[in-house]
Amino acid sequence: MITGIVVALPEELASLTSKRIDKGHCVFIADKLLVVYSGVGADNAAKAAELLINKGASQLISWGCAAALAPAIKSGDLVIADRLIDVNDLEITINEQWFEFAKKTLSADPAIVLHTGCLTESANIISSSYEKQHLHLITEAIALDMESIAVAKAAHQKKLPFLSVRAIVDPVEMDLPRAIAYAANAEGDIILSRLLLFLALHPSELPRLIRLGRYFNAAKSTLRRVAKDLSGLTQFQQ
Repeated sequence: MITGIVVALPEELASLTSKRIDKGHCVFIADKLLVVYSGVGADNAAKAAELLINKGASQLISWGCAAALAPAIKSGDLVIADRLIDVNDLEITINEQWFEFAKKTLSADPAIVLHTGCLTESANIISSSYEKQHLHLITEAIALDMESIAVAKAAHQKKLPFLSVRAIVDPVEMDLPRAIAYAANAEGDIILSRLLLFLALHPSELPRLIRLGRYFNAAKSTLRRVAKDLSGLTQFQQ
């Protein structure tokens, strides 16, 4: 059984493998582990999921970072979705057996703070704490990302098991630095020259960016820890 993993960002990809993977391409990182670097957003994730399925993947994982929507969840915590709600309030169920298997496997590591609950999506970067709190109120979701639901829909269409593995970067009470929205291109990638220009014009943003960097490092550390037992996590059999 081949497990296909969709990863949106190069920093998230680095938690899985040191292999170079071009955007839109997939590579085997182990005998039964096929990883695609999708790029940011639902459209890219959907195309990546279809690529994995065409290459023989029989179960899919959405891997990477997320924003917290619930106040109890902190940066570096891990979220495994037990259900998903898209931007149109459509609920997507997941494979309960794989979810329970993953929950049991990951709960065995005392270094991982694990949360389970609903995951929702956004078409754009959600910057403000107010927006995150509002999403939590109307969806009851505990976390948010931009790719998982697109991957889940592709899996559901082909009747394949799906799992979302997401480490938290920004807690719900944090407003993202304005520099992030300014530096992001249409595909959600951060353009370094834009970021530096914004910082040159708004040096007061630097402390918030440093804080966000610490949170991002905590999330990446959690992903690396989960990746060490990825072979165990993917041994699920229907």
